[in-house]
Amino acid sequence: MDSSVKSFLLDVRASANSFLSEYEPLVLVSAPLIALFVASMLQSALQVLHENGLKATLLGFFMSFVKLVPGVKSYIDAEKQKVVDKLQSGGKSVRESWRTELPSTGLGVGVIEQMKDEKRKDVAWQGKCSGAVYIGGNECEGHFSLINEACSMFAHTNPLHMDVFQSVVQFEAEVVAMTAAMLGSKMKSSGGQICGNMTSGGTESILLAVKSSRDYMKTTKGIKKPEMIIPESAHSAYDKAAQYFNIKLWRVPVNKEFQADVKAIRRYINRNTVLIVGSAPGFPHGIIDPIEELGQLASSFDICLHVDLCLGGFVLPFANKLGYPIPPFDFSVKGVTSISADVHKYGLAPKGTSVVLYRNHDLRKHQFVAVTEWSGGLYVSPTIAGSRPGGLIAGAWASMMSLGEEGYLENTKKIMEVSKRLQKGIEEIPELFVIGRPDMTVVALGSNVVDIFEVNDIMSSKGWHLNALQRPNSIHICVTLQHVPIIDDFLRDLTESVKTVKENPGPISGGLAPIYGAAGRMPDRGTVQELLVNYMDGTC
Repeated sequence: MDSSVKSFLLDVRASANSFLSEYEPLVLVSAPLIALFVASMLQSALQVLHENGLKATLLGFFMSFVKLVPGVKSYIDAEKQKVVDKLQSGGKSVRESWRTELPSTGLGVGVIEQMKDEKRKDVAWQGKCSGAVYIGGNECEGHFSLINEACSMFAHTNPLHMDVFQSVVQFEAEVVAMTAAMLGSKMKSSGGQICGNMTSGGTESILLAVKSSRDYMKTTKGIKKPEMIIPESAHSAYDKAAQYFNIKLWRVPVNKEFQADVKAIRRYINRNTVLIVGSAPGFPHGIIDPIEELGQLASSFDICLHVDLCLGGFVLPFANKLGYPIPPFDFSVKGVTSISADVHKYGLAPKGTSVVLYRNHDLRKHQFVAVTEWSGGLYVSPTIAGSRPGGLIAGAWASMMSLGEEGYLENTKKIMEVSKRLQKGIEEIPELFVIGRPDMTVVALGSNVVDIFEVNDIMSSKGWHLNALQRPNSIHICVTLQHVPIIDDFLRDLTESVKTVKENPGPISGGLAPIYGAAGRMPDRGTVQELLVNYMDGTC
């Protein structure tokens, strides 16, 4: 080392020792630790600020501080409990009579009569519910009877035992293949490797697609802090997936047409992004996101794109064939890596049947869990559940085979025509407007004249069960075959309900409009979340 450099370093060392000699050793040791702690706290605060925004962050700190004041937290908790009790609306008294122990003597076949008695206490849902029941007619005949018989025939089976229940294994493979064919697997642009599995519903299908995308991107790009970006209209199952699989979730506002805002999503993409999402259509407003543009975005950044076709999977392919202007939505779109489609909705299968599809086997392999070190033997499972109900798989297969393409085309024609008639009828009510331009069978309505949640309460008093929405405040109805014969009754009741609210504004006794309205306006979303959790905790 050059002597001048060595001399300089010795001078620096001497100066530093001289300066530090004025401080206690404890100070010298603790100062870096304190600085590290402060830097860590500052980094955490900046991260929270980045994720939640200035307003939400300040509000969160303020609410946390306020709850430290003696008596304030207990007051807030008491008020929240009042809201929860209101939401449960008498449910507690009903649950008090629920059985908590086995009967000392079994009921034998008499249990069936008791079940019939309990079933008679259910509300009259035929034709009155938004979505919920998609099969038309009476539940004791027709298609209802067919799938009930199919489910009963295979109720004891489990596809986990592939060597035993080979028929159910075949049914699942064929349901997946038929669904894939409807959604582009036969097109050259699909790549010819579309594969998938049946699941318990749309939420599980989405969970598996998210999990597979996360693990695939970790393997191919080494992403260890995964993030996904979804429009605010995307289903809440993505929030569940983010919590379950430790993925940072970004919810991006929709555009003026209530579609996914591709430019806004583009701004959130970074080196940790594993997945973006589109819906066809979205649950709230029945509007199809720009899947082609999302596909181009996903391809350009080499990330995954999941399309939620849970509602549209068994409608859009047939609506397209019927000549409705349906934009591209399936595996024919470059960049789409996975799709979820519910058979138990417009596929008219029994509840608890959905399909998750992947563009290729490399993606799907990340869905599976294989265990080699278990003393019980080698184990591999394709979905979240280990044992799965073969009866439901058989019911889905029976539904698709019994209806065929001709049956689905006929059903789609009916519900699409009724949906258009419904939309026109709503537009003829001066106080109401339709949210966006619905592409399918979900129609959302709002109002700048009357409180739409009060309208919903009046409709509820007339026996209708609709979905309350937010951002903006609105309600929607998901049209099914149950609504085909009674859509004029719905429009008549809706017209009368709007008139009632306009002439006598204000909440009705027992109505939930004040709660929905307050929840929508409440800036502290943490409090709203606590209300929902407390409500759910009291339901069972």
